[in-house]
Amino acid sequence: MNILGYLQKIGRALMVPVAVLPAAAILMGIGYWIDPNGWGGESALAAFLIKAGAAIIDKMAILFAVGVAYGMSKDKDGSAALAGLVGYLVVTTLLSPGAVSQIQQIPLDQVPAAFGKIENQFIGILTGVIAAELYNRFSGVELHKALAFFSGRRLVPIVTSVVMIVVSFILMAVWPIIYGGLVSFGESIVSMGSTGAGIYAFFNRLLIPVGLHHALNSVFWFDVAGINDIPNFLGGQSSIDAGKAVVGVTGMYQAGFFPIMMFGLPGAALAIYHSAKKENKEKVASIMIAAAFAAFFTGVTEPLEFSFMFVAPVLYVIHALLTGLSVFIASSMHWISGFGFSAGFVDMFIQSRNPLATQWYMLLVQGLVFFGLYYAIFRAVIVKFNLKTPGREDDEAVQVQAQTTDRTELARQYLEVLGGQDNLVTIDACITRLRLTLKDRSIVDERKLKALGAAGVVKLGEQNLQVILGPLAEIIAGEMKALR
Repeated sequence: MNILGYLQKIGRALMVPVAVLPAAAILMGIGYWIDPNGWGGESALAAFLIKAGAAIIDKMAILFAVGVAYGMSKDKDGSAALAGLVGYLVVTTLLSPGAVSQIQQIPLDQVPAAFGKIENQFIGILTGVIAAELYNRFSGVELHKALAFFSGRRLVPIVTSVVMIVVSFILMAVWPIIYGGLVSFGESIVSMGSTGAGIYAFFNRLLIPVGLHHALNSVFWFDVAGINDIPNFLGGQSSIDAGKAVVGVTGMYQAGFFPIMMFGLPGAALAIYHSAKKENKEKVASIMIAAAFAAFFTGVTEPLEFSFMFVAPVLYVIHALLTGLSVFIASSMHWISGFGFSAGFVDMFIQSRNPLATQWYMLLVQGLVFFGLYYAIFRAVIVKFNLKTPGREDDEAVQVQAQTTDRTELARQYLEVLGGQDNLVTIDACITRLRLTLKDRSIVDERKLKALGAAGVVKLGEQNLQVILGPLAEIIAGEMKALR
């Protein structure tokens, strides 16, 4: 597997732990709504909900270790997740400041500060990846009869614990360097203030096509480089009291996405609809309405973005630039809100009473402006350059949703178009994409995929393929696996 394909594999595995964040956001958001003044200090129920959500947020590193190990394992077995947990515990224990002090025979106050931050998502991801690879390699090993009980899957956590001892000693030398580099990178962006936030958002969108935006997000949204924007924002008053959050600043890497997801992209959808040929408008409308609603309500934008990402790349670059501009403006004006899932209406509503949500309603005003910007710019560029956005194709059929509502039958149709069961090496999915490894990608008919309802197709390397299906992706992946 090439490097890009492997990074794609890690990217989809990251969605396993990230998918837990909405639960934390909802619990904490409801808690803030119940007790908007004391933030849990004046209501037992609010405190219960806020603490329950914090239990998830505060342990994201462990969730990353377990989730990535599970997500990257060949058959999604619980033994892989257990190995990820074992690996994480070994590393974080051996590299804790006290352990480093004892092992290196140095005073505790001379232990590099990097080891005080060893419990972070980067280490979680690293141990998860290693545990998954060890699982894929050793889960089928059979030991001598005297040790038969420890054969196969039971062997993996044992092997992982031994391997992670070696990894820990390597990290003891290189972790301060890695941590220093990550912190320097984060600080260089942070030092740029709102401009840095805009630059981050621009590259966030540019990496969407290859699914590698999660790696960039981990630096700014989590505690890889000390920024930790999402957990600190969701922590609300407790983050403020602990000195982890600053009102008007924390959330700056999230806030500007709301005007884009809720208003900008729906404006683009309207422009695409108005630009479609008259005979195709009805079909395009059904696609754009569904995609725009998903973007506004939940913040899931990939179905809409993939409708123009490859047929009109210039529009996607414009989209990335406008996203950067939106995040820059929101940060500059200190119009702040945050999210636990994505920048849609649900998250905005839930977080509106978070004490770190400052002038969040102005993001709605900004959103209306960006709706107009997206519509005007997309409409003008599509017409000016005769871009082949949905409904403007010359000789290809406009994509339509699959006629069948039977998920098993739809999965069977996808299998057929993808070359049959024998052509599929791996089947996986994230929130909106089928992520596939194929023996022969050349036999896949992209036009038939789109006729079945795919919003787009992404090719990575020689064998990897992503099929954009929207929220159906995981369901279809499960049905495809069941049919194999």
